[in-house]
Amino acid sequence: MLTKPRIVQDAEGYNSWPMIQAIGKKLVCVYSRGSGHTISEDARAVYARISADGGETWTPEAVVANSPGYGEVEVGKGLDSNGAMLLWVRRVGRDWHHDLYRTTDGVTFTLVATPQFDVRPVQITDIFTVPNVGLMALWFAGDYGGKPTNAWGALTSSDNGETWKQATVESSLSKAQWPTEPAAVYLGNGRILAIGRTEVGTPQFQMVSSDYGATWKREQTNIGDALASTPSLILDEETGLLSNYYYHRGAGVLRRRVVDPEKVFDHPRDWPDSEPIAMGSKVTFDAGNANATAIGNTHYISFYSGKSPDTAVLVSVVPAPSAGNQQVSE
Repeated sequence: MLTKPRIVQDAEGYNSWPMIQAIGKKLVCVYSRGSGHTISEDARAVYARISADGGETWTPEAVVANSPGYGEVEVGKGLDSNGAMLLWVRRVGRDWHHDLYRTTDGVTFTLVATPQFDVRPVQITDIFTVPNVGLMALWFAGDYGGKPTNAWGALTSSDNGETWKQATVESSLSKAQWPTEPAAVYLGNGRILAIGRTEVGTPQFQMVSSDYGATWKREQTNIGDALASTPSLILDEETGLLSNYYYHRGAGVLRRRVVDPEKVFDHPRDWPDSEPIAMGSKVTFDAGNANATAIGNTHYISFYSGKSPDTAVLVSVVPAPSAGNQQVSE
């Protein structure tokens, strides 16, 4: 099912790493722009646009964060217990921070917290709700080098994002065993399923918990068409189907895999085949970073595509999967 992506922002510059979130019937797409594939340049700031017509048209660009002396990048989004949008923004310059913002309209973003952690995350990813726990977001830390200095874990908040507790799941990991940029969904009965990107060209990781995130098990999947591919997950309440969206870098393909999560929770190598959703740039690191949200029975997947120094933020629109979308396993 190939779609023609809709343009969110294609202004001159490196528009990249977008996040998309539904607030009611509105889409809020947040992205950052700089001069290239960099995270700490002062020129890089975070912006937002809103669509009330499914991504056909977008409001003028609004500034979310533009701190002097820092490069800022949106790294995770989600909803709080009241249905407001939360947004993690990484702020890097003379030091390194993660700022949490809240918005109810996608226009005005209010700083909620700048938590300090024992282990400094490279990135904090999308926020989701876990019963009996509160808000949860996964994180990863490391230096992308050859030494076993990498880690990942979870953050939890019992006060709607005001404060956060950090737990480390695994540390002293080699680069080959390091799950980065993870996405997660709560399945019910204490179970969480997460998918993590890999940095060495191997298949994506699957991490599962059966005790509300207290303990985890990590294994490799059979999702191999995923070079440096950031995953994004949507669990549809009506069908119970789980969609894994990711941009296959180098190949220039936005892909989706659809599965009944019961079939892969204990069998991570049984993911069905992927289907192409959209085509984009084949320049390996000038396109990618899928991030998805849903309104009703429609999924919206943001990504960026182009060739440095100019890239665009795009969104693909696809129907939520039905049982017939599940492909044959590899």
